[in-house]
Amino acid sequence: MGRLPPESAEFFGPEPTQSHRPGRLLALAVDRGGRYAKAMTAPTDDQLAALGSAFDVFARRYKLSAAAGAETPLNEVDTQILLYVGGHRDCGPTDVARFFGLPATTISSATDRLAKRGLLERSRTEGDRRAVALGLSEDGAARAASIRKSYEDMCRMMLERLTPEERDAFIAMITKIVLHED
Repeated sequence: MGRLPPESAEFFGPEPTQSHRPGRLLALAVDRGGRYAKAMTAPTDDQLAALGSAFDVFARRYKLSAAAGAETPLNEVDTQILLYVGGHRDCGPTDVARFFGLPATTISSATDRLAKRGLLERSRTEGDRRAVALGLSEDGAARAASIRKSYEDMCRMMLERLTPEERDAFIAMITKIVLHED
């Protein structure tokens, strides 16, 4: 199993206060033996605190850099819908709701907001005049491309801090976490 490199502590940035120190908490979670356990066990309080602290710093560092663009920020639901529609031209609101597991009313409100901002277009399909097909406007396509570029830049910035082996391990662990079914 892998060890965290000594320089990983600097990734989490300066310690904001004496009582809330992400670098120290991270060290506590991995210094006890320095290895990750193979068996699935309940996380310790130190591990939970270290992960929480790391996520706090992570969210501030990477979310704020993504929000630094010139455009008015979109909320997360609107952003994800914009990206989905960009990759699934002529999808319908039901397709979007099914993909994200959200109520149709949430999708309807979001598509209304995106259409009012000039980022999303709605059209009626020829076969069924009641059905609505969604697509990106020219501004919406440019905005989606900008968001994808920001995500790519953010991911590049994160992965550049790791060795190739650490990148593979990190991606494998994140994938395991997000694909885990309870």
